[in-house]
Amino acid sequence: MYDKSQIEALEKRIPKGEVRTRFAPSPTGYMHIGNLRTALYTYLIAKNLGGKFILRIEDTDQSRLVSDATEIIYKTMRECGLSHDEGPDVGGPVGPYIQTERRGIYDIYANIILEKGHAYRCFCGKSDAENEEHKKTSDPCRSLSLSESNSRAEAGESFVIRQKIPHEGATTFKDEIFGEISCNNIELDDQVLIKSDGLPTYNFANVVDDHLMGITHVVRGTEYLSSTPKYNLLYEAFGWEIPKYIHCSPVMRDAQNKMSKRKGDPSYEDLIAAGYLTQAILNYSALLGWSPGGEREMFSLDELAQIFSIEGLSKSPAIFDIDKLKWLNGEYIRNMSLAEFAKIAEPYIRKAVKNENYDANKIAEILKQRTELLTEIPEKVDFFDALPEYEIELFANKKSKTDIPISLRMLNEVKPVLSSLNTWDDESILLSLKSLAEKLEVKNATVMWPLRIAVSGKAVTPGGAVEICTVLGKEETLSRIDSAIAKLEPQNA
Repeated sequence: MYDKSQIEALEKRIPKGEVRTRFAPSPTGYMHIGNLRTALYTYLIAKNLGGKFILRIEDTDQSRLVSDATEIIYKTMRECGLSHDEGPDVGGPVGPYIQTERRGIYDIYANIILEKGHAYRCFCGKSDAENEEHKKTSDPCRSLSLSESNSRAEAGESFVIRQKIPHEGATTFKDEIFGEISCNNIELDDQVLIKSDGLPTYNFANVVDDHLMGITHVVRGTEYLSSTPKYNLLYEAFGWEIPKYIHCSPVMRDAQNKMSKRKGDPSYEDLIAAGYLTQAILNYSALLGWSPGGEREMFSLDELAQIFSIEGLSKSPAIFDIDKLKWLNGEYIRNMSLAEFAKIAEPYIRKAVKNENYDANKIAEILKQRTELLTEIPEKVDFFDALPEYEIELFANKKSKTDIPISLRMLNEVKPVLSSLNTWDDESILLSLKSLAEKLEVKNATVMWPLRIAVSGKAVTPGGAVEICTVLGKEETLSRIDSAIAKLEPQNA
């Protein structure tokens, strides 16, 4: 059945005397926000308590596997800075860290629990035996002796192995967020532990793995609260120490609906593609169901690790507010150094500004205080390469006290002033335009507004007239002023 020396060797590897947490995703697709938050909380608990953070890939549900999903998990965690101390790609003392590579281990412990009488083989047929609604009170296989069960298995009959839940009593467990929870055993079904293909179910594999990997804190969603009594019964059946449970309330789209990729809710990859920064996504994910206390909302990963506490986790579901994330993303952009922002902004700038003569760093400087999403950038700067078609009504603006005749006059005054400049930079352009406004006895805005429309063709731009002119250069600026004057001349109006 099994070799006791194998068990001794496995048990001997279990690390002792340290906090150990694990993130155990299934490679079934992209990393949604709930997954990312679980990974983050698991990481933060380990780091806050001076422990180890383990990555385990739970791939026993072969029917749901998605190609490259494991690589996506690695990539996402790497980008987010959630470095694991042990895992499939870095190794460790209690590997393998991929469940399908641990099949022999599950066979050993399945046989142990069969011998102990806390599980049984069910020969009722695949359609019934793998149905999780299958009730222990109606299963004749529960009463089979182990010898009869062994004989039928050796004869080649198909079976699954089920947990033998007691009929009597109740099982109580403690959750670090929700406190003590009890469940009458009669309400629990005899869950499948080993499927007919010989692979373990999640419910069995994660208990065996958590024990053999020395996991001290188990972080998962509240959807697993109802299964936890069955996990506790498995721990008790084996005589193992039960870890601390931290069941996190779900992330919701709204008050009624959980977030779901199938319903169009964004994954981590979707948010990155939409122009959000990893740091902002991670920071916001931490706040979805956890409160740091106080008014501060922006934290680096290291800062989160220092202040994170299980006590700050909420029992209430968290609502994913995309507007709040967008605001936070904008704050991260504004808090970046110009060099940092210019580096990440340049690919987006160059999607619209192909002319290499236009300085991407200068454009980034214009954008930095006026950008919330990176993907907004191309539309904001598309006028640099080519002046768009625009209506002359844009020159009329009550706030700047301009209309079409006033704008025409201002541009005719601006052109010779800018033409005479020998130095072409923000300071020189600004001083010359302010001097012109003073000379004409008008507000600065009365000069600036028509110039901005003339050089951009837009009512809303990421920068003012001076900054835009600096990027365009003297020749292009004067050319665009000429075009605007031609548009505004009475015979063309």
